[in-house]
Amino acid sequence: MPDYLASYFHAEKQESLVFVSIGLAAIAAAIWAWQRLPRYRAITYPLVAIAVIQLSVGGAVFLRTDAQVAALAEQRRSAPAAFRAAEEARMAKVMANFQLYKTMEIAIVLAGIGLLSFFRKRPALTAIGLGCLLQGGTMLALDLFAEARGGTYVAALARE
Repeated sequence: MPDYLASYFHAEKQESLVFVSIGLAAIAAAIWAWQRLPRYRAITYPLVAIAVIQLSVGGAVFLRTDAQVAALAEQRRSAPAAFRAAEEARMAKVMANFQLYKTMEIAIVLAGIGLLSFFRKRPALTAIGLGCLLQGGTMLALDLFAEARGGTYVAALARE
């Protein structure tokens, strides 16, 4: 298996554990806030909503990666041209999706900033804004790393 293939998917699997960990931490924080901060309970809505995404995506990537790598390595060995064509097509979709994800995450961050800025006297909206800012910013940061890693992988595919 080429180093770039193993390296890319190893990092994807590692980041999936970060997604799951952050999702679990967000749920724990939401439970804590619900119990301890009654005026700011609304922070649980964005924390949990985005945690569900983090747990779903992180868990799915973690569980499928080993089988995906084995299949890709076998395809690369037995049909290198088909491997490259299929992976380039798949990664084109993955990279295009990052544009959509970043747009949504930036919108969530901006909504959070807006709520925090304009509704400071309304605890529920302030709490939702803080949750949006925390979770949107975290997802944006993680997706920026993933997008950069994907770009490196795409470049390595093109050199093959």
